[in-house]
Amino acid sequence: MRIKNWKYSVGLLLMTVIFTLTACGQTKETDKAKKNGTINVVTTFYPMYDFAKNVVGDAGEVQLLIPAGTEPHDYEPSAKDIAKITDADVFVYNSHELETWVKDVLENVDEKKVAVVEAAGSIDLMEGAAHEDEEDDHDGHDHSHELDPHVWLDPVLAKKEVEAIRDVLVEKYPEQKETFEKNTTAYLEKLQELDTEYKEAFAKAKNKTFVTQHAAFGYLAKQYGLTQESIAGISPDQEPSPSRLAELKKYIEEHNVSVIYFETTASSKVAETLARETGVELAVLNTLESVTQKEQDQGEDYISVMKTNLEALKKSVK
Repeated sequence: MRIKNWKYSVGLLLMTVIFTLTACGQTKETDKAKKNGTINVVTTFYPMYDFAKNVVGDAGEVQLLIPAGTEPHDYEPSAKDIAKITDADVFVYNSHELETWVKDVLENVDEKKVAVVEAAGSIDLMEGAAHEDEEDDHDGHDHSHELDPHVWLDPVLAKKEVEAIRDVLVEKYPEQKETFEKNTTAYLEKLQELDTEYKEAFAKAKNKTFVTQHAAFGYLAKQYGLTQESIAGISPDQEPSPSRLAELKKYIEEHNVSVIYFETTASSKVAETLARETGVELAVLNTLESVTQKEQDQGEDYISVMKTNLEALKKSVK
């Protein structure tokens, strides 16, 4: 998903210039944080937001940059978004493989002032699962991946991301070390419990194959000895060719697949068609790439969604 579109690069430059010339005001969250003497943390998309909130606790204000319900694969920052990052004390993102725009934005950010956390920076990313005959969505941008960024869907790797956030916060605010470490320890225990639940659920499974809408669950599959077969590659906006669909129909029949998993934040048309033609059930697997505001208001978070995913996977992996 490398940015190769020159129009986007020019647009980003213009937004940065506009931001600089107009001296954009600080966000309400930033003002509130500075008024209260707390830390202002800006995060890109939901998992980074939830991880940071659990580490920061009451010591700061955590903002979600990419609006709830927005697909992060397609997100491009506005001038206002760049201003939020520039005004932040800490900026947290997953990786250059998902937030491909970050590299350009950071060229205009004073990293002596803004502590930057690439949460997946210490994780060796797997090669992205792509199908040669896929067609990209015709939006004028290149959303292809060389590496798979979906590490947060593996509870074990999620712990590493949480630790990376903690380490940067402790380095920048050593006076808050005890708070950050206490908060992190409590959250890591919850992630460990989640990991244990997944291990126990699939330890004795005979059928360990599942079919997903796009290849977001490769790390989870590897962690628990499962096999993911995807309709599309790493990006959800890719659509399979007729030959790929024929290949999938054969795969579903040969492996006795009973469920096809789709996502509520992306078009499920292809998954629905494939399920209808093969006579199998449809179920939701949430990539957590976009948790809606309604879901958050109802108390949903990373842990609860991953537990819901576990119950959904049990329909196929058993």
